[in-house]
Amino acid sequence: MGPSSRPLPFREDCWSEQATWTLVDVWGRRYMELNRGNLRQKDWQQVADSVNALHGHTKKTHRTDVQCKSGIDTLKKKYKAEKAKIVESNGSLASSWPLFQQLDRLIGNSDKKKVTPVMMSSPPMGVPLPYRRSTTKRQFPAYDDVEEEEDGIRRMVKTIEKFGEIYERVEGMKQRQMVELEKQRMQFAKDLEVQRMQLFMDTQVQLEKIKHTKRSAGSHDVYS
Repeated sequence: MGPSSRPLPFREDCWSEQATWTLVDVWGRRYMELNRGNLRQKDWQQVADSVNALHGHTKKTHRTDVQCKSGIDTLKKKYKAEKAKIVESNGSLASSWPLFQQLDRLIGNSDKKKVTPVMMSSPPMGVPLPYRRSTTKRQFPAYDDVEEEEDGIRRMVKTIEKFGEIYERVEGMKQRQMVELEKQRMQFAKDLEVQRMQLFMDTQVQLEKIKHTKRSAGSHDVYS
């Protein structure tokens, strides 16, 4: 019989199974990003924010950075105890604690290579489905939110740039239309002035003809 699978090493009413999985997932990702280095206060705050984004909807379930660090420390102690039992059994025992595999992958030592073949030959222990989901991006909402926000900003910048290009084209078209309208207005005024002068000259010619006709008629009356 393998090491007993006891409840999570902190109170169930404080940390649900789902919240614990999320805690390990988010901490593990940051831990690997730091090349297995120690997390700083701001890192723990990011872990707490990620946990709260999924599970901290009430005052009772809301976590602080200190609570998250304490939770991971407690889980590490639980892992070391499980690991010690397996090592003492020379690999004949396998842990049925759901979080063991994930923690062993993150903080396991060189003994892991010795234990793995025995565990592979033992009856399937079946890591719970949440562990399989832990490799997906859905387990890290805070990081996904940052990536989505960055993508949204890039899309917004591109949209603004396109809008600026369209605005410049529209303004350029408006300027060209205004220049063309001004040319048409000036040409119309010029044509109108030419027509006015032509009409004036035609009128003067007609008046001269009328005057000439009257003078001719008057002269004819005198000699008749």
